[in-house]
Amino acid sequence: MDKKTAGGRWKLFMVLAVCAAPMIFSYLAYYVIKPSGRTNYGTILDPRNYPMPKMAGHLLGDSATDKTVELDAYKGKWLMVQVDSGACAAACQKKMYDIRQLRTAQGKEMDRIERVWLITDDLPIDTMLIRQHDGARMLKVDPAVLKKWLPAETDSQITDHIYVIDPLGNLMMRFPKEADPNKIKKDLGKLLRASAIG
Repeated sequence: MDKKTAGGRWKLFMVLAVCAAPMIFSYLAYYVIKPSGRTNYGTILDPRNYPMPKMAGHLLGDSATDKTVELDAYKGKWLMVQVDSGACAAACQKKMYDIRQLRTAQGKEMDRIERVWLITDDLPIDTMLIRQHDGARMLKVDPAVLKKWLPAETDSQITDHIYVIDPLGNLMMRFPKEADPNKIKKDLGKLLRASAIG
């Protein structure tokens, strides 16, 4: 075999190797390195461990007349839930803002989502806050019931999280403390695309 033929074969081998490399790397990544399988930002919760309790709350709004309503009255929609005092300090207001923006960001799917603020005390709520978040469901509820029902991460409390309840009333996701809204948006988009309900 002359040098010219050997050089040609070597070049052909290199071209084939470059073409085959992506397939080889994807095979290695899937079967040898193995992906972790974690594609969600939020923590998936087993709803069997967190059945929705009976929880009558006082629904607040612009009107002076409060109305008693159960949280399960909103079944049929995806619920983005936060828990906090009526004082609603900066972290609470940030969650409310994020939830409102996340719902709006879903575009034509936004009507499938309800925003719910579960209020744990009788402190007065700023009227401007109510107006800024018009359409959000604001319910005064028993904090003891919430503590038994909602799971929190280690070194955090239920007021640190945003929770998602599916249209069947199952608590199914919890986002971390000081959650990144862009990452929440991706999870929400996946949930709405994957689900035919709500």
